[in-house]
Amino acid sequence: MTDELLDVRVLSVRYEADDINSYELVDPNGGELPPFTAGAHIDVHLRDGRIRQYSLANDPAERHRYVVGVLRDPAGRGGSVAIFDNVHAGWILRISAPRNHFPLAAGARRHLLLAGGIGVTPMMAMLAQLQRDNADFFLHYCTRSPQKTAFRELLARPSASGRIHCYHDGGDPRKGLDIAALLRERPNGTHLYYCGPTGFMGAVAAAAAHWPKEALHFEYFTPPAPSAPTAVTARAASDTSGAAAEDTPGGFQVRLTSTGGLYDIPNDKSIVQVLREQGIDVETSCESGLCGTCRTRYLEGEPEHHDYVLDDDERDEYVMICCARSKSPVLVLDR
Repeated sequence: MTDELLDVRVLSVRYEADDINSYELVDPNGGELPPFTAGAHIDVHLRDGRIRQYSLANDPAERHRYVVGVLRDPAGRGGSVAIFDNVHAGWILRISAPRNHFPLAAGARRHLLLAGGIGVTPMMAMLAQLQRDNADFFLHYCTRSPQKTAFRELLARPSASGRIHCYHDGGDPRKGLDIAALLRERPNGTHLYYCGPTGFMGAVAAAAAHWPKEALHFEYFTPPAPSAPTAVTARAASDTSGAAAEDTPGGFQVRLTSTGGLYDIPNDKSIVQVLREQGIDVETSCESGLCGTCRTRYLEGEPEHHDYVLDDDERDEYVMICCARSKSPVLVLDR
């Protein structure tokens, strides 16, 4: 089901670091925006039809604005370049209401945050919440250089003194934070949160492989390489990205409750691809199981999950149809 969309005005655009801007979004009529929790993101619907996800960086207590951080990535899928080149103060953007696949853990004794590059964005909201709660936390923030370090002014505030550590490796991870040493031992009750580029995520996942899965919380920008060790087990048990190697030769079928239509899903196509070929509109963004845009309720069957956002409870009810397969012959979708 498509979320109701909101119109917001770009109140300001701020330089945060080399190739990183923040965008302050407000209600065009001066009203309040829907509430959000630390770690949440919004979908930004671009005028060419693309949808991109951006984490909210401001204090969740604020209701008058959202702040997102955007890294201009010429090697990406074009969304960040379009925003950098075309979105200015005064523009109206269409966004989704916030949703959160990367929340702070309730009941944690200590919060350990590890950010790489633009991965610090959701952690800015976490810091605001943790400081207000007088929680025990530490942030370790890894970048190439001070010039590539976003939100430096906010991170330098005295209220966070001693709890935030920045590392600049000049492009050589060996000269930065020793992640393996940091995560070798887990103090009782500590929860780990990490977000950043693929190499950084793989390094953290490998270093935290001995941590209990319930203590690991992460958000990917791109799917991890299949050959790299990851902590996907924290949400996805023994899943791996991509189509399942154990798919039956004939694939499986999907039935839609709205029409009763039954569709064959071969091994070389996703559910989304087949539905679109049948003229059925499906809203997606990443098509990699990272964003949650295509989340769909299922009513019958046993899905095989390959996403990185649903937790164990959600998997009892929902499936990401951009990447999921089925262990049962038929998967019935509530759409």
